[in-house]
Amino acid sequence: MKRAIVLFAGLVLVFELGVHLLGYASTYKVGYGAISIMGVVIALTFLWLWWVRATPLALGMAFSWAGAGSVMGWWWSFNVLGRPEVMHDNKALFVFLSLYIVGALMHFRVIQQALSLPREVFWLPVGGATLISLMVWGWTG
Repeated sequence: MKRAIVLFAGLVLVFELGVHLLGYASTYKVGYGAISIMGVVIALTFLWLWWVRATPLALGMAFSWAGAGSVMGWWWSFNVLGRPEVMHDNKALFVFLSLYIVGALMHFRVIQQALSLPREVFWLPVGGATLISLMVWGWTG
């Protein structure tokens, strides 16, 4: 835990230095690009772990990281490419978002099973997150 906190603090400082040296927009683009690419590499690693049956959670992790890397990569590309019109309202984004949501659903299922909770409990975080999102959209949309 100590290493993680030190690493976190160090990265916050690196980003602060990046903003100072490169500006916010450039630091944002470099950071999002790096994590997008790392997300895809991590997803491929978990897909391989699932393939070799190294861990039962690997497929959920592969979907989660593929979705995270893809969604972040979409927004990174959108900003790096100067917000091209072709990416506005493009339904391809929902493919990446679907990957991410499937990963989340797989994680909630594992949590539900690990805690020996009734099957219905699985839908509480899913429905709750969707309801909150709908409410926020209703207030702002």
